Amino acid sequence: MATVLITGANRGLGLEFCKQYAAEGWQVLACCRMPQAAAELASLAERYPHVSVFALDVANLVQIEQLAAQLHDTCIDVLINNAGVYGDSHEQGFGQLDYESWTKTLAVNVQAPVKMAEAFLPHLKRGDKKLLVSISSLMGSIADNSSGGSIIYRSSKAALNAAMKSIAIDLKEQAVSVLIFHPGWVRTDMGGPNGLIEANESVAGMRKIISEFTPEQSGSFVKYDGTPLPW
Repeated sequence: MATVLITGANRGLGLEFCKQYAAEGWQVLACCRMPQAAAELASLAERYPHVSVFALDVANLVQIEQLAAQLHDTCIDVLINNAGVYGDSHEQGFGQLDYESWTKTLAVNVQAPVKMAEAFLPHLKRGDKKLLVSISSLMGSIADNSSGGSIIYRSSKAALNAAMKSIAIDLKEQAVSVLIFHPGWVRTDMGGPNGLIEANESVAGMRKIISEFTPEQSGSFVKYDGTPLPW
């Protein structure tokens, strides 16, 4: 049975990844900050015995290390760094930036995915797929930025892209690959009601790309439908 670990699994894209992989018969390691408040995730775990829920605040690097130790015998085929925060607000744009929020956003959106890669590298190396996936955003593309704004979020996703590109190169000799996704503008709590697609369409597209992924594609930054994106 193939195994996937997903962060931010209690809602939005993370929950949808859990639903779709569970339905496909994968072992799902679903991680979120407060499992006791994740009713829909708990219901999924009751329906599928191969879904396990773990408490994990990705901003707490010690918790990441502890979970990796707890799962030390587990082989992971795909690790999906999905947990993320927006950080920006309309009231605090350039000139009134919230630097504390910026620091927290960088911790969750950049440092946490890198720490996950470090902590779970042994688990990935024992898996068959050996694929590290990070959910980024087109807003992390410097070349695509024509509207400005969202300095906190944009900078965090640009930093995530840069870090994952380096990790893809660094891990090539260890046969572990990296894939960076723009999930599209999805109607979720973060994406808002004006998004262009639903979570199920986005996740189905990303899962297709994951299933067809080859090591030669490591370090790619692509849209949920496989379209290459500018850095």
